[in-house]
Amino acid sequence: MTEDIQVSGSTSEQDARPDGKGRTTGGAGDAPARPGGPRRLLPTDMRLTALLVVLLGLCLIGYLTRPDAFLTEGNISTLLRLAAAIGVVSVGMTFVITAGGIDLSVGSIVALCSVWMTTWATQSYGVVVMVLCSVLVGIGCGLVNGVLVSYGKVMPFIATLAMMASARGLAERISGRQTQVVTEPVFGTIFRGDLLGVPVLIWIFAAVFAGGWVLLNRTTFGRRTLAVGGNPEAARLAGINVRRHTTLVYGLAGLCCSIAAIMVVARTTAGASTNGLYYELDAIAAVVIGGTLLSGGRGSMIGTLIGVLIFTTLGNVFTLNNMQTDIQNITKGALIVLAVLIQAHSTRRRRAPRS
Repeated sequence: MTEDIQVSGSTSEQDARPDGKGRTTGGAGDAPARPGGPRRLLPTDMRLTALLVVLLGLCLIGYLTRPDAFLTEGNISTLLRLAAAIGVVSVGMTFVITAGGIDLSVGSIVALCSVWMTTWATQSYGVVVMVLCSVLVGIGCGLVNGVLVSYGKVMPFIATLAMMASARGLAERISGRQTQVVTEPVFGTIFRGDLLGVPVLIWIFAAVFAGGWVLLNRTTFGRRTLAVGGNPEAARLAGINVRRHTTLVYGLAGLCCSIAAIMVVARTTAGASTNGLYYELDAIAAVVIGGTLLSGGRGSMIGTLIGVLIFTTLGNVFTLNNMQTDIQNITKGALIVLAVLIQAHSTRRRRAPRS
């Protein structure tokens, strides 16, 4: 597994320059040069292997504590269904954080999309209009975030915090704080069914993840995302329209939220302003645990996938053992802090001059 990509300082070899001490510099985040590449605390394969060990450890705990329930077909299906929606949101969050941003509004956008697509007026036009409505609302909210951040020069934290409050409030206004039940039978037939014995929701998650992996690792868009997150000024000098690209990245995150909203409505058969609660925390946690740098410039889609499965499995194990949610939240918080500390230590090791 070598799909993890890192941009340190400048975005290409010709941007790097010697500093007279045997190192190359190109901006913030530079790694000391040496034969064989930059020095890392944990290589990509080791990081992903460590994550897999944690995931397998949680599965073992689940099996040992509830052998009669954990590995059943019903529980595994439920676990994957729960991971699907937050996983799709996490794909979009991976792009945002890799580009050096943050998005606190993803949960509220999911709620707004779910409410707007399940109003009586929207459902009366059929399933195609429902899906299209969710997609347009999600992309629109994402683009608003992107415009505020890139062209309005508003800090990502503030811009998306404002969207978080506004989108949730608009969802409450539209729904009157009432749950809107899906009455379109075709919607349930399509999205609640199975394909080749696998739930459609899991197929959707797999398709979004595969598309996100290809986009990040095999396209110009992904390389530009890494460059913008690694060093925006170097990216601008290299000819990248940083403001436009940042806007598109947030629009992509909004698209992922709209798809997640469709999945949530399919699973719950209703749209509500309470949908997507704490999705932003779970998505950020999964992305950070997966190895994507909070400072931008490095992203791992496979790491994000494993991070999503780790947190979903953790919640499932807690639920099966009737443990309180506050303990679960404390455990999630501890894992996030641990991941950030490891990232910070790794960054200091890379920047430390070699004697």
